Amino acid sequence: MAMVPPESTHQMKKARCVNGKPQFYEPDELKAVRSKLTAHLAGHVPNERLYGALRLVTKWCFPITHKHNQDGEYKTTKPDTDNMIKLLKDVMTDIGYWYDDAQVASEITEKFWAKVPGIYVCIESLEAGE
Repeated sequence: MAMVPPESTHQMKKARCVNGKPQFYEPDELKAVRSKLTAHLAGHVPNERLYGALRLVTKWCFPITHKHNQDGEYKTTKPDTDNMIKLLKDVMTDIGYWYDDAQVASEITEKFWAKVPGIYVCIESLEAGE
C-alpha cells in the first residue's frame, strides 16, 4: 500500500467514565487512521474469507528524514511494532480478510526508513496442502 504509514496506533484508545463504568472510545486521530487503512486495504479483500492458520508479514516503510537518510535502515523509534500491527489486523478482520485475527498464528513485522513509504502486506496459509 503506497502511503505514509500512520504513527497513531491501537494504544491510543481512550477511556472515560460514564455512570461509574469505564467506556472505551477511539479519538478522532485514531478514527482517521482506521479509515485510511480501510480505504487502502478494501481493494484487496479476498473473494472469500481466509480460513485456518495464517502467517502475516508486514513491512512498514516510513519516509526518510534528515537524521535517517539511508534507504532500508531499520526504524528503532516509535511506534512499537506490536501496537502498529493490532490496528491493521482489526481493520483486516472488519473488512473480511479472515474470520478472526486469532487465525494469525505467525507474524513477521518490520519497520524501516525508506525512499518509497508504504506498508507491504503478505498473507500466507500455514495449512498443509495450501
